[in-house]
Amino acid sequence: MLAFVALLALPTFDLAAYERPRLVTAAEVALAAEPKTIMAARNPRSAGGPNDFSSEGDYWWPDARNPEGPYVQRDGLTNPDNFVAHRQLLLAFARHFGVLAATYRVTGEERYAAAAVRHLHAWFVEPATRMNANLLYSQAIKGVSTGRSIGVIDTVHFAEVALGVEALRGSKALTRAEEAAITGWFRDYLAWIRTHPYGIGESKAENNHGTCWTLQAAAFAHLTGDATVLAECRRRLIEVHLPGQMAADGSFPRELARTKPYGYSIFNLDVMTALAVVLSTPDDDLMRFTLPDGRGPLKGVEFLAPCLADKTKWRKAPDVMYGNDWPVRQPALIFGALAAGREDWLATWQKLDPAPAIEEIIRNFPVRQPVLWVRR
Repeated sequence: MLAFVALLALPTFDLAAYERPRLVTAAEVALAAEPKTIMAARNPRSAGGPNDFSSEGDYWWPDARNPEGPYVQRDGLTNPDNFVAHRQLLLAFARHFGVLAATYRVTGEERYAAAAVRHLHAWFVEPATRMNANLLYSQAIKGVSTGRSIGVIDTVHFAEVALGVEALRGSKALTRAEEAAITGWFRDYLAWIRTHPYGIGESKAENNHGTCWTLQAAAFAHLTGDATVLAECRRRLIEVHLPGQMAADGSFPRELARTKPYGYSIFNLDVMTALAVVLSTPDDDLMRFTLPDGRGPLKGVEFLAPCLADKTKWRKAPDVMYGNDWPVRQPALIFGALAAGREDWLATWQKLDPAPAIEEIIRNFPVRQPVLWVRR
């Protein structure tokens, strides 16, 4: 299995030691959380079955001119009446599991691994509660579609889950049979996002959706040991995402054109730097990669870091919603700090909130446990 790159530009900073007190405190709460999967809620409008994940497009609303007809889009404005219960269940699972797996990694205590595996078993193994390995019914729109390709972004939080499974290897709780079943689920889901029209369509997106597709594919391939997919993801980062999405100054013009440019810029940078970390090896550090014109992951951090340290430096349009709730402890800062030796980025990361409570922020904060990503 390929290993993550060791980011040594800040050799005196021990990420695991720094994170341990926070993780242990949070893990005590997570230990009490019972596994709960999508079987706990049912969308009456979904075309799928009880084991199928369901969600509805955020920015789609009833048409005032035709209230009973197809919904219409209002970009950036979330409809609070749309079905989001499965997404909330997935987010809760990812948060509980992530902190348990991360705490096991920094402490080695089996009780955290045992609790983490119980969640994995419910979501990916147990027939009565597991989620089917597809997203056929995600981001549906009333009167328009029973599911869409952009729904694949709903499982971007599974990327950290996949790395958490790797962190549990060697624990008593993750038996060979359990690991085989869980890894088999991710192998099936990886095949689905690579072959189904929804997955293929999402992979072609030229904004954060395309970046999120590649992050998922890379994390799932890392877990399953698929060297072919990992190589393809590296090519996509270097030849597609960086040259196609990043401007010369390190910004993302497509994200800046949205109604929530600050939040979307943060989200895409977090995902792109996480992608660079998970695809790196000791001989190929993609966090430090640059195109001939200087664009690369660190260029993106250079652009956004000042606006994360001091939001008044954001000179672009304000977000229509949730702009005041960013930033939180963005992983791009810690990944960038460790790669570039930037103590100022590290200091900004340290002072930000690691556990936001606002659902919209949580949904766009898929990398919460950097110790699962960075191996020192």
